[in-house]
Amino acid sequence: MTRNDKEFYMRSALEEAKKAWGNTHPQPMIGAVLVENDEIVAAAHMEAPGALAPELKLLEILGRSPKQDASLFITLEPGQSSNRLEKGVKAIVESGISHVVIGAGDPLEDHRDQGSEALKEAGVMVERRVLIEECEDLNLIFNYWIQNSSPMLAAKSATTLDGKIACRTGESQWITGELARQDVMHWRRLFPAIAVGAGTLISDDPRLTSRVDGEEEWCGTRLVLDGLLRTAMERYLPSLYTDDFRDNTIVVTTDQAGTGYIRRLETEGVNVWVMPAENMKVPISEFRKRCREVGLNGVYFEGGSKLVSELLHSRELDYHFNYRAPMLLGDDKAKSVYRGLRTERLAHAIRLENVRHQVFGDDQLMRGFVNYPSKLDVDETVFSNG
Repeated sequence: MTRNDKEFYMRSALEEAKKAWGNTHPQPMIGAVLVENDEIVAAAHMEAPGALAPELKLLEILGRSPKQDASLFITLEPGQSSNRLEKGVKAIVESGISHVVIGAGDPLEDHRDQGSEALKEAGVMVERRVLIEECEDLNLIFNYWIQNSSPMLAAKSATTLDGKIACRTGESQWITGELARQDVMHWRRLFPAIAVGAGTLISDDPRLTSRVDGEEEWCGTRLVLDGLLRTAMERYLPSLYTDDFRDNTIVVTTDQAGTGYIRRLETEGVNVWVMPAENMKVPISEFRKRCREVGLNGVYFEGGSKLVSELLHSRELDYHFNYRAPMLLGDDKAKSVYRGLRTERLAHAIRLENVRHQVFGDDQLMRGFVNYPSKLDVDETVFSNG
């Protein structure tokens, strides 16, 4: 079997894993395919948290013993982090499969390769790191959660080539095209929670649901960061507080907000988190802690310039999606997506790492992990919010 063949079958396992896109939190997505005589004879994926591991399900689907030359391709090795170490290894060994090809290893370094080594000790030939980058990218949220014991906070922006999100008049719909906007819906479906700020909710009244062509509308946890409960002061409440998914909505505010507005929201069936704060802003670090406590392992921020900039300034943004459209405004008074930082040297710039690129029609997506300059190297008067 050539390297190209192995990559082809691992891509098939990846596609199998993606059938559970967004359904497995807090567990990872995992796909597996069994190949006999250069043909896929069985495939399985992790369907939901606590469901049968794909290597066990695949053998159940096959309904017989694998042939002698069978090869198992699996996107994530059986490991402690995915709760598959003992059962997964045992099922593979007892099935008689003699060749296993693994994409990504366990996300925890202390656990990595334990499943592979256990298989080798049982006489199974193991190959690792086939399409490892794609397999690791599949489980961005799970990997971050396991490695950092913290939810992954990600933000999305859609900008012109010169980094603008709206004209000076405020017109912003639409900067990117339909294909890029459908990809946003795709990522909304993956993250267990979507967040916006009060300003975005008041001006746009978004639904914050995933609406993918051919699929039923889906709603995860919807979070509104509103330190003074401005959204509850409106005569008519935003649709997030009154629609069919209002039970999924949580308003995150501070102890500076009025208790009367909290009662108004709770009467509508909206959940409210009250964060201790020194000022009117929701402290992102406290917000992160609360998400961890309730088991939300990933939050997709779709707030405007103010919220995204606050995440950057507080160094709380972990991952960034930047959609760019091939247009220029060239207007100093057009609204920029990032603001408030005085970056006087390129060495002090915030950068993205492990960057991935995609094209959607005429638009581009650049996404990656946010890497902040060392605080030891940056004078606080330079890296400040003005």
